[in-house]
Amino acid sequence: MAKMHVISGVGDKLDMPVIHHISLADLGDVLRRGAADFWAKPSHYVLLMLIYPVIGIVLTVWMNGWHAWTLLYPLIGGFALLGPIAALPLYEVSRRLEMGENPSWRDAMSVLKSPALGSILAVGAMLFVLFTLWLTSAQALYETLFGASPPRTLDALLAQILTEPAGLTLLAVGTALGALFALVVLCTTVIAFPLLLDRDVGAYVAVETSFRAVMHNRVPLFAWGVIVGAAIFLGSIPLFVGLAVVLPILGHATWHLYRKLIEPVSLIRDA
Repeated sequence: MAKMHVISGVGDKLDMPVIHHISLADLGDVLRRGAADFWAKPSHYVLLMLIYPVIGIVLTVWMNGWHAWTLLYPLIGGFALLGPIAALPLYEVSRRLEMGENPSWRDAMSVLKSPALGSILAVGAMLFVLFTLWLTSAQALYETLFGASPPRTLDALLAQILTEPAGLTLLAVGTALGALFALVVLCTTVIAFPLLLDRDVGAYVAVETSFRAVMHNRVPLFAWGVIVGAAIFLGSIPLFVGLAVVLPILGHATWHLYRKLIEPVSLIRDA
């Protein structure tokens, strides 16, 4: 029976990557590199440019039909929570561009054949649990403040938030709650998926390494979290259309962030 290495990786002992210290200036560099990777393969994103407007229309129709406008803000925040999973093909494109290859769509989707797929799914399942908890918490907060009867239109929701006393409480507490979930995701997965694609270290090491990276680089990585959250929010405003550009650039940039944070295996072996 094949050895299961979803949690601990393929080796006989845990592979604990060496972490580098980075600065705020490095964030600008990884964003520039991410944008360069995006423009290197722009044809890869034609489908994305169609998908996100469709998502926006579908969500609008769903929220209007089911009077679920109270979930609009949490769903936008959900892109930040689930973004690391959606960006998996983008990490692979950046990895192959880094090696001088000319990756195709098929190459990008080769992540589905990664030897670390089990570990990737394990960390992904953790993110889906956090996403579900976030939606549940956001809905519970709304019902605590306004009751169980949701507004029937977006205009009614905005009027409720902007004119009623509990509106500011909803905005403040909801934003703080969302920031808490985003912080957990940042600390546990900021580089977990790129690490698993690059080195099959197991889910535990991927999450632990992400946490150590944040603890060693609190200011730049907290700033990175703010950049990601703000970019996703702004990209979501026009029916999610902006995410067709925002998410690919952030995904590619995350790969380069990983490269700056983690010592390559070749350098460790040569030392």
